[in-house]
Amino acid sequence: MHSGRGNGRLGPHAGKKIGRREFIKLGGAGLAGAALLGVAGCGGGGGGAGGDEIVFSFFPDPTGSVQGLIDRFNEENEGGIRVSWREMPADSGQHFDQLNTEFQSGETSIDVIGGDVIWPAQFAANGYIADLSDRFPESERAAFLPATIEANTYKGKVFGVPWYTDAGMLYYRQDLLEASGFSEPPRTWDELKEMSERVRQDSGTRYGYVFQGADYEGGVVNALEYIWTSGGDVLDGETVIIDSPEARRGLQIERSMLADGVAPQGVSQYKEQESATIFLSGDAVFMRNVPRMYALASDPAESNIDPGQIGIAALPVAAEGLQSYSSLGGWNFFLNANSEKADAAYEFITFMSAPEQQKTRSIEGSVLPTREELYEDGEVLEGVRVAELGREAIQNTRPRPISPYYSDMSLKMGTQFVRSLKGEVAPEEALGALQGELEEIVRQGQQQ
Repeated sequence: MHSGRGNGRLGPHAGKKIGRREFIKLGGAGLAGAALLGVAGCGGGGGGAGGDEIVFSFFPDPTGSVQGLIDRFNEENEGGIRVSWREMPADSGQHFDQLNTEFQSGETSIDVIGGDVIWPAQFAANGYIADLSDRFPESERAAFLPATIEANTYKGKVFGVPWYTDAGMLYYRQDLLEASGFSEPPRTWDELKEMSERVRQDSGTRYGYVFQGADYEGGVVNALEYIWTSGGDVLDGETVIIDSPEARRGLQIERSMLADGVAPQGVSQYKEQESATIFLSGDAVFMRNVPRMYALASDPAESNIDPGQIGIAALPVAAEGLQSYSSLGGWNFFLNANSEKADAAYEFITFMSAPEQQKTRSIEGSVLPTREELYEDGEVLEGVRVAELGREAIQNTRPRPISPYYSDMSLKMGTQFVRSLKGEVAPEEALGALQGELEEIVRQGQQQ
């Protein structure tokens, strides 16, 4: 995903745009003395007599749904456990850096962390977050979307409980496709190109397809989806396998979108909002984007298109028989490995990730649940329409490479992917360079 930030990520309501390096950098100054910052939100002060005071960290939530659930938990546990919410930066890069700085100093007061799907391996490798395998057994994990569990698994152990999810989706003008005689969305990238050309000729629509190709996490996510839907991958365990014929085919398809005029040249600088602006203005037939962009179609200030004219499908594949994949985004609950109130903290995690609370958060916060049963819940499907329309894409998610070195890898991938997209280097040259760069990152990491 970011997550907005492609799927990797900013919070779903944070509108601030950030640079790629600020977004996922590992090091950095962080915020000195961050552990001394006050607790934000209305979670309250000390716990009841003899009670446990739990500190939960998460970025600001303008919908109020998170605070409402915390208040509910505190009411149900009055005199026992009390949760205070410490608001973290909405900027995911600053958020990560602040946590990383506090963990390194050993001075953090946070017990439960609301964290991005790309953080578990990085935090787990450093011993910052607790192994939850025993607290969160397989019998309970089975109720969640498989990819959300996979993203929280590192070296066979589970370090997080999924909270809400995200996915790359193919948006399309259903009305225009039907007017040109197409009853279904494309299943392959070649079909998308053919449909784009026909619909553009028939309707006068300016562009065929818009997506996110800029040098940031979202651009990495998009390129990975082209690679995955062509049968390629980045890692096999800890072995780098990105320089493959399948990955080459994926980058060739991505490059062809610009070279063949299906997508505008500006795609190499587009992020989520730029793509959505073009699509919702009526200037594109197809768009790859994240779920929250669907809500913009209901805002007359943002869209010239009626939501009923928009269809959503899984991303196409390079050829029949291949599996569609989109990048997993979303946020999870992590437990500070050094929390002195681990039992109480996990009780809060259990509460927040339970079906009833996930349902409330989904409807009131307009986010996608991680529990599979909620995709059969009529109230969720009605309240969060993209959960029903985009169900196939949500079921086809997969995590980005699970590695404690992912942030460094992503920076290298972003640079090479955008060079390939722009035609500055051939896909095979970009992948050859990446093979060596990623192998070196793994080698250096293993030597530390």
